[in-house]
Amino acid sequence: MHKWGIFEAEFKSSVNYTDPFKDVTLNCVFKSPSGREVVVDGFWDGGSNWRVRFMPDELGTWNYRTLCSNRGDEGLHDQTGFFECIPYEGENPLYIHGALKLSDNRRYLIHADGTPFFWLADTAWNGIIRSTVVEWAEYLKIRREQGFTAVQFVMTHWRGGPYDIERETAYEGKEKIIKLNVEFFKRIDVKFSMVNEYGLVAAPVLLWAIKDNISPGANLTDEDATLLACYLVARYGAHILLWILAGDGDYRSEKAERWKRIGRAVFQGKPRQLVTMHPAGKHWLLPEFLYEGWMDVVGYQSGHGVCEDDLKWLCFGPPSRDWRLEPVRPFINLEPNYEDHLAYRIFKPINAHMVRRAVYWSLLLAPPAGVSYGTNGVWYWARKPEIPVNHPHIGVAKPWREAVRLSGAWHMGRLKRIFSKIPWWTLYPDPEILLEQPGFKNVEMFVAACRSRNGETAVIYTPEMQPLNLNLSSIKKPFEAIWVNPRREEEVKIGVFIDNNLNLIPPEPGDWLLIIKSIS
Repeated sequence: MHKWGIFEAEFKSSVNYTDPFKDVTLNCVFKSPSGREVVVDGFWDGGSNWRVRFMPDELGTWNYRTLCSNRGDEGLHDQTGFFECIPYEGENPLYIHGALKLSDNRRYLIHADGTPFFWLADTAWNGIIRSTVVEWAEYLKIRREQGFTAVQFVMTHWRGGPYDIERETAYEGKEKIIKLNVEFFKRIDVKFSMVNEYGLVAAPVLLWAIKDNISPGANLTDEDATLLACYLVARYGAHILLWILAGDGDYRSEKAERWKRIGRAVFQGKPRQLVTMHPAGKHWLLPEFLYEGWMDVVGYQSGHGVCEDDLKWLCFGPPSRDWRLEPVRPFINLEPNYEDHLAYRIFKPINAHMVRRAVYWSLLLAPPAGVSYGTNGVWYWARKPEIPVNHPHIGVAKPWREAVRLSGAWHMGRLKRIFSKIPWWTLYPDPEILLEQPGFKNVEMFVAACRSRNGETAVIYTPEMQPLNLNLSSIKKPFEAIWVNPRREEEVKIGVFIDNNLNLIPPEPGDWLLIIKSIS
């Protein structure tokens, strides 16, 4: 077993339980080579079968011992064993650098070894439940080649996916889980592991929460919602991931208390990986969740509107303000404009330019940590042109094999390569770089600007060709200015400057990035 891989042990209960999912619990205490103890939950895997999965983070011999809530169960209680954790030999960046955690300044994500991690996720909400293994491998290979670093998906039946590829649900019941369908999750297991094997971080939604008659986060009691989330954490928590506790819900005001209780019950005080929430469009998690220690990342959804009020919410609303609140966290737009999705109210398809605009704005309105992308055909996992179930107003989804290659996805890979050439983790929003903000008159012309605190790097995004009147007094002199085309990744070097004030205009129509680098 290599470091950052998955160790798995199987146990067989010696007792027949009426409902193993609810009647008994299994824990496993792992002792590291250095003497540190880590307790993880086991999970029921059907019949008398139980499993424990664990991700070792130290080299050497690990020992383990099980603890069962029914100490008379000789098959589950006080079982012992050991395994050897060896160095990883390969090229997968996840296994080289390790699981994710927050940076020391809590502004962005890093690997266990301190390497910065740029979040660039695709939203394949239905992918893991509707795909075949062969399809899933094809999809992951394409997204890896395009430069994506993570995949967001839903773990149970939900509004957009009422059943899986076998037309089965994750459990029977509505408010109460009458029977857990273990076979549903067995079909997910291999595809979940494949996400990491292709070098991508998994971002599973535990409880989709939009108000409907299907989604578990909206219908299950607090007790059963917590039980289901804990089961999924036990089953999949040994992978390299970022948990999305709930998806597309309303977590504001009095509704926040329910999700605080569930979040604390599932994650607080336990060894775990990072956690965020995915709110409904233009909903905001702060200040309600500001002091929730289990929530590590502020996730949000600017949604699929392109009208003035939608763009103002993103450019001048809470994403651009609340990053200053303490305790600080990374801010990530988990669902900006989806390519080929009909825009709210005007019912016209969202094009690649609208996608880029929302993505670059999202990145630069708060200290950059990353951003997500999506398309109508991929999130739904359409196999033919069709309107996604329970989504009558978003347009006809292209088959996923066509949608996965839309131009916006390739532009996301270019975005990642552009940012990989600069120390993006040092950037902070600096609207004072702009002597004039065109977005005050027309939000579609809004210009986003960031710079490093040491004045050595600045990044400015304009959604259209327009003059930029810049105050560069905070930039170390001399500096080089470069226009970068986010559509073709071409660079146009302007020159070296020592000026505090410059008026620059992109070389041709379209959206552009201006990269400024101090020359030491």
